[in-house]
Amino acid sequence: MLRYLVTLQVADRKGLVEQIAHAVSRHGGNWLDSELRHIDGIFAAILLLEVPSSNWDILIENLERIEGLSLTYAKTSKQPNKLQHLSFSLVAYDRPGLVHEISNKISALGINIEHFSSRYETACHTGVALFRANFDLGMRNPEQEEQLCEALYALGDDVVLDKISR
Repeated sequence: MLRYLVTLQVADRKGLVEQIAHAVSRHGGNWLDSELRHIDGIFAAILLLEVPSSNWDILIENLERIEGLSLTYAKTSKQPNKLQHLSFSLVAYDRPGLVHEISNKISALGINIEHFSSRYETACHTGVALFRANFDLGMRNPEQEEQLCEALYALGDDVVLDKISR
């Protein structure tokens, strides 16, 4: 069995997940991990699959037959995990460049972003534009957590940061 990271995108419609899952199953694949999203009328997915090497090419052919679907893939291998994993939630007033500022602070500390999910919304009572993000990070040492919090709070007085227990 070989491991592949597959990214897909297609105009959203009913039955896409079932179609994809059916193709993976029919070709002896194992669906290990995924992120599936509907964003602005587009279905986007990231899948980690284990597939017998003899079935890989035919699986890709079958997935490419789904109308309008575009995909990319890369062979992967399981890496030993030596990181401390922490999850955070951040809320701030929305402004251009905020994701760049956040990712820059995280990267400057040598911390790996493993998952990042964000959305725009307006505060219900004030109508103020808000940016919300949830992210999972991999850190090499415990001191990085305090450094990270200081760096993110330095983005502005409007930043609210919570550590999420998992």
